[in-house]
Amino acid sequence: MNSFSGKVLFLNRSDINTDEIIPAKYLTEISKEAMAPHLLEDLVLKGFDPADIKNCQVVVTRDNFGCGSSREHAVWALEANDIRLVIAPSFARIFRQNTYNCGLLAVELAADEIDQIFNEFAGRPTELTADLNTNTFTLTAEGRKKTIDFTISGFDRDLVKAGGWVEYADANY
Repeated sequence: MNSFSGKVLFLNRSDINTDEIIPAKYLTEISKEAMAPHLLEDLVLKGFDPADIKNCQVVVTRDNFGCGSSREHAVWALEANDIRLVIAPSFARIFRQNTYNCGLLAVELAADEIDQIFNEFAGRPTELTADLNTNTFTLTAEGRKKTIDFTISGFDRDLVKAGGWVEYADANY
């Protein structure tokens, strides 16, 4: 993946943990697709309905996304729902690395940049286009447009471009 675009889901809460991303009772499922309908079903957030996930490919959220247990299932549940990018001020370290290992992108932005995104775009039908070659993404909604630069390590970029760790290893070892 070098670039992609998609609809944005705004989750205005810090500390969304892996049990809220995919409840533990679904960890016995034998496929990623079986977890898909249960993504964020236990998330408690005023005004949020799990049906809001439909057709979204990007999540914008607050601090410490993916905290809790280190299970890779949380990333798999996002992947099974075609969510390819999560943007937050910070991530739990293991969750962030699991996103790259699975070929998804986790972008950390300063809290004030996240505040600006929420202020300008939350509550509006927002689309985002990301470009790994230029390290930018562009948000658009109702005539508003904002382009933001981001950073990612070279190795993590290679993992995302390859589609994840397994695909990267197959191509390079």
